[in-house]
Amino acid sequence: MNRKTYTSLEQLPVTLSAEELAAVLGISRAGAYTLMRAKGFPTIHIGKRMVVYRDKLIAWMNEQIEQ
Repeated sequence: MNRKTYTSLEQLPVTLSAEELAAVLGISRAGAYTLMRAKGFPTIHIGKRMVVYRDKLIAWMNEQIEQ
């Protein structure tokens, strides 16, 4: 699988799919889907598709650091 490498938050797309989220966090695609289904994670459902907004992901990551 070809994973895109991001070197800064500004390079992230506005919305991230599970595969992109996995690449950003360095986890498996299955792990990304599990995270996207977790309570409190800022997932947006568009039909059957799940995505997360870049800004919401960054805010969620900052919340995790503060806990």
